[in-house]
Amino acid sequence: MSLDDPLSLFDVSGKVALITGATGAFGGVAARCLSGAGCKVVLAGGNADALKQVAAACKGKIHEVNSRPDSEEDCNTLVAETAAAFGRLDILVVASGMNRVARIDEMDPSTFDAVMDANVTQSWLMARAAAGRMLSQGEGGKIVLMSSARGLLGHPAGYTAYCASKAAVDGITKALGCELGPTGITVNAIAPTVFRSPLTAWMFEDNEDARAVRKGFLSRVPKGRLGEPEDLAGPLLFLASSASDFYTGHVLYADGGYTAG
Repeated sequence: MSLDDPLSLFDVSGKVALITGATGAFGGVAARCLSGAGCKVVLAGGNADALKQVAAACKGKIHEVNSRPDSEEDCNTLVAETAAAFGRLDILVVASGMNRVARIDEMDPSTFDAVMDANVTQSWLMARAAAGRMLSQGEGGKIVLMSSARGLLGHPAGYTAYCASKAAVDGITKALGCELGPTGITVNAIAPTVFRSPLTAWMFEDNEDARAVRKGFLSRVPKGRLGEPEDLAGPLLFLASSASDFYTGHVLYADGGYTAG
């Protein structure tokens, strides 16, 4: 890299990326961002029709895998299919996960376990599978996990499972950043606050209830607006490229300043 050509720091052309949860809001952003930047991309998701829609919005070489990272075997298979399709794995983006909202006295323990499994165990299993492949290649790699501002902050509306799961993702990110740092594999997480998605679309509507919720929320956001999917693309490209080679174990808050105040 030469400082005479600093944009080369962000060059990921020819790299091979695997994205789990590719049909979700963040997964779709990751797919379009990395494919548009020249990556060969494997899209993994449980909805075959939705996968095809995401693939159609991407550029370049795309391979679809109709599977979720539900088990150790699933995660190992996703990495193996990536290597079979494109010969290697350079970038892992774990965009899969879930939330279930309920007060603690109304949440069944099985629901808590399901959220923890989807957000924590599956992130760990995918990182484990990807790291094994990257270590065998001996050329480093990039692992990007999906956290949330709720990994740092609580929430008054039934988020005990979600907050706990994202705090655990932050812990995995920091621990693996330390563990894998000497190998050239970086492990970081993106932690957004509320951004536009099918689940949050109601907050962006122009009605009295939505405006009231936005007003309360935006009083804590210095940038004065909710997040858009595109706000996640820049952080992702940074963490997936050599621009972040000296960054590992970090949780990058894409939150308009929400966690700063």
